[in-house]
Amino acid sequence: MSDDLHQTASGKRRDVISWDEFFMSVAIAAQRRSKDPNTQVGACIASTNHRILSVGYNGTPSALNDDFFPWGTSDDPLQDKHNYVVHAEANAVLNYRGSLKDLEGSTVYVTLFPCHDCAKILAQVGVGEVVYLDNKYADTDDGRISRRILDSCGISYRQVIVDVQIGTGGQARQ
Repeated sequence: MSDDLHQTASGKRRDVISWDEFFMSVAIAAQRRSKDPNTQVGACIASTNHRILSVGYNGTPSALNDDFFPWGTSDDPLQDKHNYVVHAEANAVLNYRGSLKDLEGSTVYVTLFPCHDCAKILAQVGVGEVVYLDNKYADTDDGRISRRILDSCGISYRQVIVDVQIGTGGQARQ
């Protein structure tokens, strides 16, 4: 065994990030694409053999010009963002270009615990596990309904805490 704590006897690195850290980092990077000023959510769907199947973030449908639609909440349904935004988990499922059957048993890494509508979508496509970063709505009716759906469908869920530094936007360096 090497004296270096960061390498094995063969010389390969030992201090690599875990699969959970990797896939959650992808979800965190995806959430940075969201234009929502209050809640940015990212999702990454990973196969059972550790391959990225799809990625999504919360935003308006791609054909919709989001400059002309609200990004705030309102009592007026026409001015409430919730009526125009597609959630990250739904976008990740919709962005997947393979057979939805291939999503069976997959793991969804999401930066915010799924709402009840997204829980239904994830259950419908056969997701096996949800790994989330935050669950700020845990004590709400929506949070309880989401957990009830996941529990009833045999979908496990767990929280992971990761420490990642993702770029803050701007121009890419070449």
